[in-house]
Amino acid sequence: MTDSTETSPEVMLQFYRMLYPFKSIFTWLNQEHTPKDLFTHREFAFTLQGDVYLRYNCFANADELKKQVCALNPTRFEIGPMYSSRPSERKLARSVKSGKLFTPLKRELVFDIDMTDYDGVRTCCTSAEICKRCWAFIANAVRVLDAALRTQFGYHHLLWVYSGRRGIHLWISDDEAMGLTDELRRAVVGALTVIEGGKEMAKKVNVRGPGTKGQPGELPPSLWHARDEGSRMWYRLLDDQECFLSEDGWRTLLKLVPDKKIVDTLEQRWEKQPGVKSSKKWDELKAEVKDTGTRNFAALEDIILQYTYPRLDAEVSKHRNHLLKAPFCVHPKTGRVCVPVDPNRVDDFDPNAVPTVLRLLQELDKAGEGANWEHTSLKQYVDMLDRHTASVLDDVRRRERAKAVLQTDLTW
Repeated sequence: MTDSTETSPEVMLQFYRMLYPFKSIFTWLNQEHTPKDLFTHREFAFTLQGDVYLRYNCFANADELKKQVCALNPTRFEIGPMYSSRPSERKLARSVKSGKLFTPLKRELVFDIDMTDYDGVRTCCTSAEICKRCWAFIANAVRVLDAALRTQFGYHHLLWVYSGRRGIHLWISDDEAMGLTDELRRAVVGALTVIEGGKEMAKKVNVRGPGTKGQPGELPPSLWHARDEGSRMWYRLLDDQECFLSEDGWRTLLKLVPDKKIVDTLEQRWEKQPGVKSSKKWDELKAEVKDTGTRNFAALEDIILQYTYPRLDAEVSKHRNHLLKAPFCVHPKTGRVCVPVDPNRVDDFDPNAVPTVLRLLQELDKAGEGANWEHTSLKQYVDMLDRHTASVLDDVRRRERAKAVLQTDLTW
């Protein structure tokens, strides 16, 4: 946590004026250096001091966006879709009887993973708190989702961004993803959702196909990678989090075992040995399951998925008009900047080591007159965004060349 001075209006105004990478954000959203509808028809929403919320703002270019941000000095701002008309002209568009002239047309496919959704399985922190230890859940979620979206859906342009406090966001800029309807977005989310059910439901993984004669169904091939990633981190997770050390913890585990004989055996044993470590309890469960059939073995796989699979905030992803906090905003509760995260080095990422706005301003002062974000520790993160954007732009140019060739061929 941080005190209010770290994100005071004076501090935030300095940050926006001297450090926020408006041009990089513009090029990323616009997917071109010259302004087009993908930016000019894009909605921006501002949260001002006192929780005043201003929606349907739009801008012609990066300079206009910066000018307005500095004038309003918001605590944060969010990004929405590209509409069929400029958001500031929505009332005029809606006055047309068709009612179809102000609709969201394009928007990055976005995902949100929040650490609070892991409170039922993590033991090191609760609620809004996060540490390097429970970051392991987020890191595994990034590995699993990144691989699934690339291999199963064919997406390439994935930008992971730390939320500034207790989670991570994903923005997918592929042309196919940008054009998904709400119905198709719901389908993608449905295909990636594994953990379902509230606190009252013990078993939250029910993804297997129909079984035969008491035998479990097969685990879908789309989840094999998630199962393998979870298995790789499993013992490390048990030793670190001790998910089954407490009585509540191991009783929750036994609720997921379908064999009553095994449950009764372990329940009697663990009641007499309250201090048995989680990894040893897991080994004892595996020993009991051995040679008892595929039904119990499948239950072990499902348990690993239940404790390690990404927990998605599905509503964020389902609708094109959903707003999501812009990268490089400052979280008002922590003072940390919402910086990009390299999925290939996500295990090394430490949320508590992310630059704060005060630290960046101190680095700027130290760099001297005329310095900007390039002279601070923010540079590595802006460079990461710029590399991502360069890849997006390369893809755009390839599509345009292919389209031009096709049109030329058609003229013949």
